[in-house]
Amino acid sequence: MKSLFAASALLFATMAAPALASDETLHVTNRTGYTISEIYIAPSSTTDWEEDIMGGDELEPNTSVDIDFSRSEDTCKWDLKAVYDDGTSAVWYNIDLCKISSITMFYNANTNVTSAKYE
Repeated sequence: MKSLFAASALLFATMAAPALASDETLHVTNRTGYTISEIYIAPSSTTDWEEDIMGGDELEPNTSVDIDFSRSEDTCKWDLKAVYDDGTSAVWYNIDLCKISSITMFYNANTNVTSAKYE
């Protein structure tokens, strides 16, 4: 079941990037200062996160990964869940993957808020 363990907020960037096709790459950058051990992407219409798309890999702070993403569902709206190596997580809902190709994640320790910038 989708749930939010860490505070999440959305910061929207200009949505000028090319649309994703059926088989595209989603560029994910970790600027949180913490290691992300799992990433899940699921259609917004479901409650099932399915499998960790990172496999056994981790996304270290200040690094990026290109995720080959196949949209088998006929939808543009997807949810993304990032799980940190301490087990806490952040979730973003209704991301339009037809309009963006890059997500950068941030964490503000002063406000305890995890946010994301979409491009």
